[in-house]
Amino acid sequence: MTSSARSAWLRTLGLVAIPTGAGLVCGAIAHRPALGLAIGALAALAWQMWRVAGLVARLTAGLHARPDASSDIYGEIERLLHRRQGSTRVRKRRLVAMLRAYRAAATVLPDAVVVVARDSQRIVWFNEAGTTLLGLHYPTDIEASIVDRLPGLPMASWLARGRHAEPLEIASPLNGTITLSLRLLPYSDELWLLVARDVSRLLQLEQMRRDFVANVSHELRTPLTVLHGYLDMLDPAEQPEWAPMIAEMQRQSSRMTQLVEDLLTLSRLESRADLPSEEIIPMAGMLAALRREAQGLSQGHHEIDVDDGADVDLYGSPKELHSAFSNLVANAVRYTPAGGRIRIAWQMEADIDNACGVALSVTDTGYGIPAAHLPRITERFYRVSTSRSRESGGTGLGLSIVKHVLNLHQARLEIRSEVGVGSTFSCHFGAARVRRRQPLEQIA
Repeated sequence: MTSSARSAWLRTLGLVAIPTGAGLVCGAIAHRPALGLAIGALAALAWQMWRVAGLVARLTAGLHARPDASSDIYGEIERLLHRRQGSTRVRKRRLVAMLRAYRAAATVLPDAVVVVARDSQRIVWFNEAGTTLLGLHYPTDIEASIVDRLPGLPMASWLARGRHAEPLEIASPLNGTITLSLRLLPYSDELWLLVARDVSRLLQLEQMRRDFVANVSHELRTPLTVLHGYLDMLDPAEQPEWAPMIAEMQRQSSRMTQLVEDLLTLSRLESRADLPSEEIIPMAGMLAALRREAQGLSQGHHEIDVDDGADVDLYGSPKELHSAFSNLVANAVRYTPAGGRIRIAWQMEADIDNACGVALSVTDTGYGIPAAHLPRITERFYRVSTSRSRESGGTGLGLSIVKHVLNLHQARLEIRSEVGVGSTFSCHFGAARVRRRQPLEQIA
């Protein structure tokens, strides 16, 4: 307790003792000390209640506490309240200033920011870019349904996905040449934050890059074909001293040809929004083909196991999926030392919505991948070990092709690896891609 509070308590006790003592003295003179004491105590209590009532009335009326109140305990309470009210006002002004600064910053953002109520899907607030990119107008669109205000966009089904909503690329409702990328972020328990960004320039640059890679790769095909032709005409037996050079040129030209083919495949996959054709893929035959390819690449140096535990087929593009699965199997063979084991498993699992999904996984006992490389392993030309990749004949594009093929099938690639133990590459497909396995005679 502070010295001022102690003094206030002592003064208050003195003020209570005065009427009580006076009543006791007067009662003693009148030979009625008990009555005098009671009257004095009631007077002291009435004074206390009057002070409390006055303090409560000031606070109820919203008046500020006085710093110059009396020196008793009630004055001390007012002074404490005055200091607390002062600090509260300062903190409130600071919070209001921060709130205004945040709102001003959000207002001038080039991306459209819209605060949407989760339950009703009504617009709570939006910045200036919400008008220029989405066509929203203040204040008429406040409290309006965002689905009604953006009728040309698939907002209802997209908002219904909630936290699982993937970024949505759509044309701007104001200008069809502008492409917007929409993201839905959890803002609070009652609100969503919808962010719309103009990605037209990025898409144009990406398209230019794809066109450049495709054109260069296509133009390289002709000189490589000519080079292959001349190399095939050379007979190492006629010039034995040239045999090592001819063999190396043939190996490098074959590697270059494979690189060009992979670039063209990747460019074709990136330029597609959907698959060219889809059908039911008999996974028993697919797994048998993958086993044959693994055995052919291994040449008997590895143990190859295939586990067909799902007993279902897959719906998708046979050519693209075979290319993706083959890349995973080929990588497992390339990066697993002789005597290692490679396991191809086809198994049921629960997908994100707890429905029956399915996964194809390729597990090896190879060198393993350090954890620092896993986030970038699917980038084109990214290599964990450049020398090992070149020795194995890899182009650095296989996992990029796998990722794009799976994206077109609304699937995902999961990689688990431990250095010195091995790696597992898993392709996870949702329930929409699962089909009941058909008898072979029915497929035929």
